[in-house]
Parts: sequence; structure tokens; C-alpha cells
Amino acid sequence: MTTNAGITRSQTAVLWTSVLLFYALGRVCQLYPEKISILLIVFLQVAPPAVFALIHGSILYTLKGMAAFTGSCLGAGATCESLSLCTGFPFGHYYFTSLMGPKVFHVPILLILAYLGMGYCSWILGLLILGYRNQPLTGARVIALPVLASLIMLAWDLSMEAIWSTIDRAWIWRDGGMFFGFPLSNFLGWYFTAYLFYQAFALYCRFTPVQPAPDSRSYWRAAILCYGVCAFGNLLIFREGLFPTAVIDATGRQWITMNILITCTLISVLAMGPVAVLAWHRLKVQM
Repeated sequence: MTTNAGITRSQTAVLWTSVLLFYALGRVCQLYPEKISILLIVFLQVAPPAVFALIHGSILYTLKGMAAFTGSCLGAGATCESLSLCTGFPFGHYYFTSLMGPKVFHVPILLILAYLGMGYCSWILGLLILGYRNQPLTGARVIALPVLASLIMLAWDLSMEAIWSTIDRAWIWRDGGMFFGFPLSNFLGWYFTAYLFYQAFALYCRFTPVQPAPDSRSYWRAAILCYGVCAFGNLLIFREGLFPTAVIDATGRQWITMNILITCTLISVLAMGPVAVLAWHRLKVQM
């Protein structure tokens, strides 16, 4: 049985389940690092959004189109990460620890996979906010959507970078930085990297016929929810004893952990939250 626009009920169920159950579970598991494997926690925060993206994107863009998105996203992410590890461009000078598991050319596989889930959701939110859901990517739209989607993904990095690097030490910034132990060049690097793969996919969409967009609200809301779960997952981290009172970066500078947590939470609520709400509202207006 189908809902509408050719989406089966089973496909819709998988979309919602991957977001509500497994991804939310990953955010809850981060509260118990002393009982649950860190690698499993990282996996649960990375794999469900990636699986969601592959299913959701294959419905919207077909398998071929989603393969194009995945290739451009993971390709640009892996290339820029590897380049930065060797040269410091575009993110800055850093190296990865063993926290995120196996690496390929010194880059954790799970880190690259993280690009796919949030990268895709950020693209969909940009699509909804700009009202391009049923419109071909032609003219100025080919540039406007990558510009906005890159900003939406950058908000995600802003919300979690200091926690994963300065507190959890999943990666170490060799020269520290003014923003809780990492350089502002990291944000420029993130925007640059995201824009590269979004622009590549926008050009693909420009020259490739796209099938009619699904008209199921649940289908589109699933992508908004995935981004929203990530945003508000940071509200869970204020558990007593979860982190040390203060942390020290690679340069020896000390940072108050609570200041980092509060800042990241505010970014989640005041940057990512409004983006998700706006996309939800725009979808309601369009449908």
C-alpha cells in the first residue's frame, strides 16, 4: 500500500524509525560513556542519519541521484579532511585520536559518514525554506540553495565542535584557538567544504530531470525532525559528573567546561532550532 507520491507505508515507517528510535537512542547513550562503548555511541549518532539520508534521498532523487549526492558529499568531505591534515587547509591544523574508531588515510570512517546524514538534512531544509520543493534548480536557484544549505550545515558544526574536540578530544587542534580551543578557520573550512559538494549536486540537478516531489508531509517532516533531534540532543548533556569541570587544549590553555556546554546548547537552540521551525512552517504553507 502507498501513502501518496509512490511512497509506501513501510518506507515511511523506516524513515521515522531511523530518526525517532536509533538516532534519538544515540543521543541518549552519550549520557552513559562509562557503561556504553564510546565507539557504539559515535556509531549510533552517525549511522542512523546516514541510513535515513540514503532512503529519503533515493525516494526524492532516485538511486542514481542519491548516488551522485553521496559521492559528492563523501568525496568532498574526505578530500578536504585529508588535505587539512596534511597542509592545514581548509580547516586548520589538527589530528584525530582513536575515539572515532577505524581510519582511512588518518581520517575516521565514521566522521566522513557523518557528512552524509547532516549534509543531506541540511540540503532538504534549505530546499523547503527557499520554497524549491516543486521547482527545478535553474537560474539563481542553482547558487541560492547551496549557499543556504551550507549555512544550515555550518550551524550544526558550531553546535558540536567544541564538545567533540576540546572536551571529548576526538580530534586535537595543534595550535588551539580563540573559540574554546579551536580556530575560526574551522568554520570557514566547513562552509567551503559543504558549499563544494552542495554546488556539485545542484549542478547535477540542474542538468538531470527530477521526478515530481513527494507530497506526503510526513516524508518531508522526517528530514526536519532528523535535524531537530541533532539540535536538541545537546540539551541532554548537562548530567552531573559527565565531564570534568575544566579542560585543557593542546596549547595548555584551560577552558571551563560549563561555558562550552552552555554555548553549544545556545547555538543548538538559537541557530539550529529556528532553522528547523522555519522549514516546518514553510512546508505547512506550501502544502
